[in-house]
Amino acid sequence: MQLMSGRINVDDLADAQEAYHSRGWTDGLPVVPPTADAVAACLEWAMLAPDHLIGIEPVRARAITAEKAAINAVMAGCLPPHFPVVVTALTAMLEPEFGLHGPTASTGGCAVLLIVNGPIRRELAMDATFSVLGGADRSRAVIGRAVRLVLANVLDVRPGGIDRSTLGHPGKLGYCIAEDEEATGWVSLGDQRLGTTIAERAQVSSVTAVASMAPRQIMNEWTTDPAELCETIAAETRANQLNYSIWPGNYVVVVPPQLRTHFDNAGWTKADIAQCVFERARVRRGDWAGVGKGAVVKDRADREYPALEAPQDLLVVAAGGPAGGFAAVIPPWLGTRSRAATVAVGACVDCEIR
Repeated sequence: MQLMSGRINVDDLADAQEAYHSRGWTDGLPVVPPTADAVAACLEWAMLAPDHLIGIEPVRARAITAEKAAINAVMAGCLPPHFPVVVTALTAMLEPEFGLHGPTASTGGCAVLLIVNGPIRRELAMDATFSVLGGADRSRAVIGRAVRLVLANVLDVRPGGIDRSTLGHPGKLGYCIAEDEEATGWVSLGDQRLGTTIAERAQVSSVTAVASMAPRQIMNEWTTDPAELCETIAAETRANQLNYSIWPGNYVVVVPPQLRTHFDNAGWTKADIAQCVFERARVRRGDWAGVGKGAVVKDRADREYPALEAPQDLLVVAAGGPAGGFAAVIPPWLGTRSRAATVAVGACVDCEIR
């Protein structure tokens, strides 16, 4: 396999770290030196030639090749089996509806949330339970970080440069979760969005990319009524509409087992939750006056703004530790300026290894 990237010769691991840090090629954390053998191993596992074009960032026409993606994946700590998920994540982010330039260049400071579904979660030992939005397992940590390094080193999305984030949030270091499919009877997010059949569900893996703000944790341990639980979710969603952005978009709701039990006992599906939140998560323009934004109300005080254009815009994910009446609402970056994109994981059938 003929790799085209340049080489840096160093004496030892410490020198490698300094070489990468001094060139601004890291996210501030130590990196794994991307040796030719390690990069080639990732490409071979994914059955991709080095010059395979994953896609082109449409605004600045920056190309992402498999070789450049593999280099950054190795730097992030990826092993070869992680690399197909990284490629799939990048492919999803390059879908037209995702609109990659906006979320990565905005002052709003969002990060790319990756949601992994299907059997590849088990193959990579992804943990969808304890601290699912916090301390990540190896696979989720390195996959999320790899995407961030590709953005920085291939698309030049660095803070103060293309990335104009005023604040940002910790998800920029890596924002990757898996759905706890084995612990729920709900249809997985990936299957919902890909429209896979029952027969296909055991075989198809996918990655959903969402331009997302930081998680907002909620708690309701005082009811088993699913409608009341949805009202708590909707209340946090309305708070985001008032305090951040009033525009509708792909909100993500992460529901751990304790609250899922109440929904299950009542026979509620993801679609039922989405419909309930769709009906309840909406504010009026005049409500902005109560949070210090009265100057923009003008003569539109009675105009209603839904948080979701349609119920299916709510992405419900089963994940989290077993105890506690908690859930998380993850708001979108800026309404429908970026739409969630879902792509199936799979080898490139049109590529030849060279």
